[in-house]
Amino acid sequence: MMYRVRHTTTYAYTNAVSVSHNVLHLTPRECPHQHCSMHELLIYPTPAFVSQAEDYFGNPVTFFGLQEPHEALTMTANSTVDVTPLLRPQPHQTLPWDQVRTQLQQDRSREGLDAYQFVFDSPYVPTGPVVADLAAPFFPLGRPLLEAVCDFMHNIYTEFTYDPEATTVSTPIDEVIAQRHGVCQDFAHLQIAGLRAFGLAARYVSGYLVTQPPEGQEQLVGALASHAWLSVYCPGAGWIDVDPTNDVLPGEAHITVAYGRDYGDVSPIKGVFLGGGEHALDVSVDVVPIHAA
Repeated sequence: MMYRVRHTTTYAYTNAVSVSHNVLHLTPRECPHQHCSMHELLIYPTPAFVSQAEDYFGNPVTFFGLQEPHEALTMTANSTVDVTPLLRPQPHQTLPWDQVRTQLQQDRSREGLDAYQFVFDSPYVPTGPVVADLAAPFFPLGRPLLEAVCDFMHNIYTEFTYDPEATTVSTPIDEVIAQRHGVCQDFAHLQIAGLRAFGLAARYVSGYLVTQPPEGQEQLVGALASHAWLSVYCPGAGWIDVDPTNDVLPGEAHITVAYGRDYGDVSPIKGVFLGGGEHALDVSVDVVPIHAA
């Protein structure tokens, strides 16, 4: 399926900003099941410089700077993305999770080492006894990995409430568990922490959902803004995406922008500025299918 993606972010400041430097993850990355055939980034006011590169994880990243006073900043990313159906194993056919853990510890291949870096704690995803206790019932020894992951995902979906007012970027995972409220970022971090607590490799994925679902289907939670989910590594099957906010294994309705250890590696926009006073933020995302003529 081909999609047209439009992501607009506007900052309005109470006082003029004199200098601003920013880093953007707004270009959908190349994946085995996804190709970005067009991408343009429109920035107003016009930056003094713009450059593109790839970060450590291979995600496209844009750097730009404004060096003249401005009271607002608008960034619009337009992309055309082709997403093909994902092939994944049946949950009961995947390796036992404890066997996967052992393979990750012993595998010295390039693929194995690349996956193993996602076993460890990261700034937004510390592990600990609280999240380990939450995940433990789903991981008896010998249980197929994806079967356990799907049940853990379903538990987060049913036991936690999506609430945009409940948390901030810095809310700790233990607090999310205690209050049972959060957003997609929190639920992705929570499941990643639970998997890493058992020695499994899990990474954070940022991206988009289709704005309007096919007729007869409900709109997925998070479809009007940037969305977050996770991937778990399964030897023989590779990385398998998991969306605990919607209790689904992502397919053609999910568009990947970037992945990393946690939100801090792939936040859509981050930067520093001088001046500005207080600021208001407005974000809009629209993802629509491009139907063949």
